[in-house]
Amino acid sequence: MSEIGLGTWQSVATASLGTAERLVLTALDSGVTLIDTAESYGTAPEALGRVLRPADRDRCVLSTKVAPVQPWQGEDAPSYAGALTPASIRRSVESSLRALRTDRVDLLSAHRYDPATPLEDVVRAMGEQIAAGTVLHWGVSEWTSSQLNEAVAMSDALGVDRPVSNQCQHSILWRVPESEVAAMCVEHGIGEVAFWSLAQGILSGKYLRRACPPPRSRAAGSGRATMDYLLLDPVLDRVQLFVELARRRGVSPAQLALAWVLSRPVVSATVVGASTSEQVLENVGAAEGMMVSDRTWELVDRIFAGCINDDIVATV
Repeated sequence: MSEIGLGTWQSVATASLGTAERLVLTALDSGVTLIDTAESYGTAPEALGRVLRPADRDRCVLSTKVAPVQPWQGEDAPSYAGALTPASIRRSVESSLRALRTDRVDLLSAHRYDPATPLEDVVRAMGEQIAAGTVLHWGVSEWTSSQLNEAVAMSDALGVDRPVSNQCQHSILWRVPESEVAAMCVEHGIGEVAFWSLAQGILSGKYLRRACPPPRSRAAGSGRATMDYLLLDPVLDRVQLFVELARRRGVSPAQLALAWVLSRPVVSATVVGASTSEQVLENVGAAEGMMVSDRTWELVDRIFAGCINDDIVATV
């Protein structure tokens, strides 16, 4: 699959049908093969099913996620209990296939861990879908290293295909996966599919210190709830240094941020949303032979040293 994937949560799900079609076709025509959606992304799966032409189905890796949850965590996050029962997985796959107007999904991920459902039931259910041909591969999203390790061991014990991917938040501002999870993925050959690699737009440089968010931006709307821990002066000050560094290197801040994520050994791809065709093309540019020197990465590390993992994660 392509290193840059098209995310549909804040793009296809919120766009008009005509805009959604342009985003998808621009992505496919520019070499993007990974298109990612989820059961919990509102109208995104149905919109994607309407704009994805039958002739294009075989040239894309269609990824979706099972479980009616929201893509964030915290005190106000909904419970995941019971979201991955075999019956729930079957219903979700059937619903996704109808919405996407296809007979299979290439990658089905468990959208967060379900503490109330035995892991054996989850793995068996994923194996049943693979055996039926409705799912080609399965993966997880935001599972811990121990949960991943158990899933691999259970898959082997049951004779079921192992999970092939772990979708998780990963950016210059959020390096949590680089500890135990990354080592676990490398050990078992599990590829990381990163999301929020632009830190919800923060790393594009659109948000300035002590300035109101741009109109119609994520921080100006309902997305603000998941961004408050990023919209802090110490973070935005460093982002401005990063923006200047990118421009001196002749690339956009977004491209440099995506290239940084793709430079991580465990990362197979990153899923990025877009609201315009121009943004899709800009994102794709991060994977088209960008040459970034070791010196540049050293400067990036110096700019953001301790910015999130040490100073801010503890307050989230």
